[in-house]
Amino acid sequence: MIEGPQGLLLVRNRRRDGSVDWTPPGGVIDAGESVVDGLAREVLEETGLTVTRWSGMLYEIEAHAPDMGWVLRVEAWRAEAWEGEIQVADPDGIVEEARWVPTGECAGHLDGGSPWVAEPVGEWLAAPWTGLRSFGYRIVGTERASLVVTRV
Repeated sequence: MIEGPQGLLLVRNRRRDGSVDWTPPGGVIDAGESVVDGLAREVLEETGLTVTRWSGMLYEIEAHAPDMGWVLRVEAWRAEAWEGEIQVADPDGIVEEARWVPTGECAGHLDGGSPWVAEPVGEWLAAPWTGLRSFGYRIVGTERASLVVTRV
């Protein structure tokens, strides 16, 4: 998570089904890559920013979707310092835009996306905490429009 004077850095993603959602920058860690190195690479690819210092992990998420046969594990880290200018060069072609979103407007951007993304970000923005938090979700169904997501 990258917070700057203009707000929170979010990226607009175009998913395979054509839907669009906003998330903090991040992605899949490659084999042999540390979490921090992979996150720094993803931030650079998706936003053009180079993170020069991380303050640590803010929260972790574990989402189970048995009907789709997957488990998602996320570590959300907070960037303490970065450099560069925003520019998108996502080799995966998912990220279409990166921008600083004022804190008061983040909920509107995250609304309609995955609850396992929006809820932790929203809780952090509403009342930042110290230490590590954990979030768990169970996802039932296989169609995006009719998923039942329960926080556990």
